[in-house]
Amino acid sequence: MSINKREELEKLKKEMQGDNSLPLRAGATQLVFGEGNPNTKVYFIGEGPGFNEDRLGRPFVGQAGKLLDNLLQSVNLKREDVYISNIVRFRPPENRDPLPEEIEAFRPYVDREIEIIDPKIIVTLGRFSMGKFLPNVKISQVHGKPRKISWHGREMVIIPMYHPAAALRAGAIMQQIREDFKIIPEVIKELEEENKKEDNSGEQMKLL
Repeated sequence: MSINKREELEKLKKEMQGDNSLPLRAGATQLVFGEGNPNTKVYFIGEGPGFNEDRLGRPFVGQAGKLLDNLLQSVNLKREDVYISNIVRFRPPENRDPLPEEIEAFRPYVDREIEIIDPKIIVTLGRFSMGKFLPNVKISQVHGKPRKISWHGREMVIIPMYHPAAALRAGAIMQQIREDFKIIPEVIKELEEENKKEDNSGEQMKLL
């Protein structure tokens, strides 16, 4: 059964907007849902909306967002080629870190968004989104190292990275995130080659 991903995401957004049990709503201007190409193979997930995101209702539109756009361009990707989202969807007060119970409250919606998009690669931006897929690891030790995982019965590659906001604060992290981004096209190419091999072996099976 083929689903219209845009319609499914729109339904999910409306459901979130109507869910008054979600935390952080009181201090926020509006829900900041994910955006981008729902048919992408590459899904980026950050932490939560900041001041500009809260005002405009879009993820990654402030200084960190400009850097993310720049990083995407550096590996020949455009913002509209990928999907960009966050682990919580209302702005935490004063841009504080999201609390574990806040992340947990948004988790069922985040999970459904990922299930609808069904990406092959998830790029986590910052330690909070990384912790969703790779708990109990340090970002300083695993950033830029792709890992294959099975998540809800789906095979995918997680590429943990620093948050662009951290790169704006520290020159060393900026250098690392630029290097780490170069891994994305390599992983895309590897997955495409694996798919070709699988398709070819499938064809051979049919011939036997």
